[in-house]
Amino acid sequence: MYAFVTAAGVPSPDDPLYAETQGRPKAMLEIAGRPMLQWVLDALGEARRVEGVVLVGAESVNGLTCSKPLTRIPDQGGLLANVEAGANGILRLDPSAAQVLAVSSDIPAITPQMVDWTIESASASDDDLDYMVVDRETMEARFPGSNRTYVRLKDEEVCGSDMNVMRAGLVNDRAFWEKLVSARKNPLKQASLLGPDLLFLILARQMSLSRAERMVSRRLRLRGRVIRCPYAEMAMDVDKPHQLALLREDLGRREVRPA
Repeated sequence: MYAFVTAAGVPSPDDPLYAETQGRPKAMLEIAGRPMLQWVLDALGEARRVEGVVLVGAESVNGLTCSKPLTRIPDQGGLLANVEAGANGILRLDPSAAQVLAVSSDIPAITPQMVDWTIESASASDDDLDYMVVDRETMEARFPGSNRTYVRLKDEEVCGSDMNVMRAGLVNDRAFWEKLVSARKNPLKQASLLGPDLLFLILARQMSLSRAERMVSRRLRLRGRVIRCPYAEMAMDVDKPHQLALLREDLGRREVRPA
């Protein structure tokens, strides 16, 4: 499977990470001696199931490497346009591609094994979207104090992964993506897009994960599947300074090798 990585975001002065980035791309934040984006490219490059990588954004950055074929596409000016460019870039490389792996540049703790697990979990399906979620217990055991945003369901609390698999042509359904991208950091806004009854069930904690999967798929008119993910790293993105500090410490330990 081909993967695309979105890496164009530049924090504005009112963003919590602006003090760290100072007008530079978020993807280039230094973590344990490497740009955050390089950690992601290394994991994708070493994964057995990745055929090649399309990188959208960071076009002015030199020195980025990947051990799999790397195609670079300039920033298209917005998240939706960059997602569309990434998936369509893969289709130009392989017109027969049925699925693509969508990866954010701000999950530097992922490993090749996690990438392969994600592809293997989805590759046998014909779903439009396979969305990975991590439960609160798994996240907080791995990254205490990470302060993730959780959707509180009837039987559990979950947060979304930043590495998921989708049908290659799904990105060209612009109406669907414009709504979803506008609500990507707000679970209640996401639920409100699907109707007041779904929003009420989530607020009242009467919605199970399996029921949410069925309702969302039906209302968005797509074949969607929610997959429980055992890897907190896939949902451990960098949005706040304390999350950056946490990952710098964590990946700094990973870089230490026995003498």
